[in-house]
Amino acid sequence: MEKAYILIGCELGAENEIVGKLLRLDKVKNAKVVYGDYDIVVEAETDTEAQMDNLITKKIRKIEKVRSTMTLGVVN
Repeated sequence: MEKAYILIGCELGAENEIVGKLLRLDKVKNAKVVYGDYDIVVEAETDTEAQMDNLITKKIRKIEKVRSTMTLGVVN
């Protein structure tokens, strides 16, 4: 099992819209708007590293108004 926290930078004012879209993604366990250098933090769990890569590159980064991501992989 792969677990990661994904930090997202987005367009100003789009935080809640993006969180709504994130929470509908299958492997996303939680998503919250935060203060700081990033706007949103996502908790995700997948069965494999390839699934995590697909979630981040093909789904999260493709959401309109997402500007950047930083992934923090959890050490098992």
